[in-house]
Amino acid sequence: MLDADFFRRWMTATAASVDREAERLTALDSPIGDADHGSNLQRGFTAVAATLEKEAPETPGAVLILAGRQLISTVGGASGPLYGTLLRRTGKALGEAAEVSAEQLTEALRAGVEAVMALGGAAPGDKTMIDTLVPAVDALGTGFAAARTAAEQGALATTPLQARKGRASYLGERSIGHQDPGATSASLLIAALCEVAEASGE
Repeated sequence: MLDADFFRRWMTATAASVDREAERLTALDSPIGDADHGSNLQRGFTAVAATLEKEAPETPGAVLILAGRQLISTVGGASGPLYGTLLRRTGKALGEAAEVSAEQLTEALRAGVEAVMALGGAAPGDKTMIDTLVPAVDALGTGFAAARTAAEQGALATTPLQARKGRASYLGERSIGHQDPGATSASLLIAALCEVAEASGE
């Protein structure tokens, strides 16, 4: 079972990963976006980690709701609302339970992903974070490692796609051949989840 500490460590691990990969995320964003994806997410997840050090939400759901709220208030552009919605909706779906199972996390994440799809209007194949999140959540039922593999493959698979949503869609065919930065950052979120699960013996 996964408790609030597990979810705090997930958010902290994500912050560390985004910090390490910020330059790469921004480099991916340069040809098809505003060249600020890495710096925006770095600022947001740094704020999340700092807030979770000061506050200690007592349930998994409360951890994610707090993290989502921080991202919405500190991240510019589309990333803040999208990642904030993902985490807040997942947190709300987990409810007030002190511990949740991997199966409950999977279903809650599915609700979070559906909320992101509704907010951004994106579907699989549109060259967005959805191309990472949908296969990752589908694979999570098999295990955390399977989810990480599916997320990494989903991010890589955005390279040959033409963007149909977001800033990259304005480029039309020129968006082809570039890995989507949002799909890439989403794979970092899933990889951090797997990392914490493995360290916890899940």
